[in-house]
Parts: sequence; C-alpha cells; structure tokens
Amino acid sequence: MLKGKTAIITGGTKGIGYGVAEALLAQGMNVAITSRSAEAVQKAADQLGSNCLGLVADVRDYASQQAAVQATIDKFGGVDAMIANAGVGHFASINDMSIEHWNEVIDVNLTGVFYSTKASLDALKKSEGYLITIASLAGTNFFAKGSAYNASKFGLVGFSQAVMLDVRDQGVKVSTIMPGSVATHFNDHTPSEADAWKIQPEDIGKLVVDLLTMHPRTLPSKVEVRPSMPSKK
Repeated sequence: MLKGKTAIITGGTKGIGYGVAEALLAQGMNVAITSRSAEAVQKAADQLGSNCLGLVADVRDYASQQAAVQATIDKFGGVDAMIANAGVGHFASINDMSIEHWNEVIDVNLTGVFYSTKASLDALKKSEGYLITIASLAGTNFFAKGSAYNASKFGLVGFSQAVMLDVRDQGVKVSTIMPGSVATHFNDHTPSEADAWKIQPEDIGKLVVDLLTMHPRTLPSKVEVRPSMPSKK
C-alpha cells in the first residue's frame, strides 16, 4: 500500500524523525530527511540506505523548505506525506526565559511547521497525500517553566486542526500526533536503559504507518499517545 510512495520528514536525523524514517523505509517508501546539519543528515541518510535522500534545510526558512520539497520531487517524482517533526525545547521560568530562546522555540515548533506545510501543500494536493505534525501532550497540558514550549505546542495543535478543516475537501488528510515521554535526545537528553518505560521512536514510526494506511474514509485527526506504564517517581 505504501511501497513506492514518498515522504519528507523534517528533523529526521535522530529521535522520532529517524524512527519514522526507518518505519516508512521498511514499508518500501522513499524518504527524504532534513536537518540543519550537513554532517548529521549525511550520516543518517547513509545509515538509512539508498531510498533515503538527505537534505540540508532549516524549517525557520521558507525558501529552504521550498527547496527541500522541490529536491524531493526531482528525486522521487512527488510527495505523498509531509511529516513535520522538527522541534526544539527551552524550559525556564518566565523570569529567566530569554528572548532568543522564546523566538527559537516558536520559530522552529510553530512557524517552521507552517513553512513546511505551505511548501508541500501543492504537492500533497496533487498526490492526495497526508500531512502529519508531531506535537506533544504539552499541547494540551501546561506546566511550570513551559511557557515557550507550551505556547508552541498548543499553537501547533490548533494550527494542525484548523489546517485539517481547510484541506480535507481537497483530498489532503491532516493528523497531529501528541506524544508524552519519548526516549530521544530531545533537550540534550541521552537515551539509556533507564528510558525503557518511555515511548520509543519506533513506536511513533509504527503509529505513522498506521495513519498512512488507515482506510481513506477515516481520519484520526488528533492522536494522544503516552507510556502505558509511567515511571514511578
């Protein structure tokens, strides 16, 4: 069902993005992954194999997203799915939150998804494809020191649901995935055996496959996912 189709994954060199790339490649899809780091994207693309295209692109730059979409079309012939995954986190009390950190979180987590969506929308309409945004349970649950991150993810959930309503009659499906704790390198964390209780990147990969293969009459527009057995503190 997915064999020969093409997906773009922003922030695809590690963590959730890499796990999604592995899952889609295993289904026979072509995958383009993006990163701001040329070294990281080349290394990840080499590891993922010949059906993976590594692209240097910054979600904060609309022209960069347009170029990534065009490069993917030039290589694989079209775009069937955009997985808007790239994200950052800076956590501090509002007393200590810097202007620079606030702007980076909003620019990457919210405006970056807008740019990725706008850049890929014509291609997704042509393929009657799928936009999947990676939000967070922080998009519905606020917490101390989360002003920037909560704002970006609350905004992303609202953005994704509004876009879903905008384009569903144009043949494009939109879902947002809202994970809880995932064993990734996010926020400078190093995954270890102590993270075994968390959602694993491959679990999100499986969820993306499930969405892409869902019967077209059905649209899970917002999916909350959390560890089934949270860590006991």
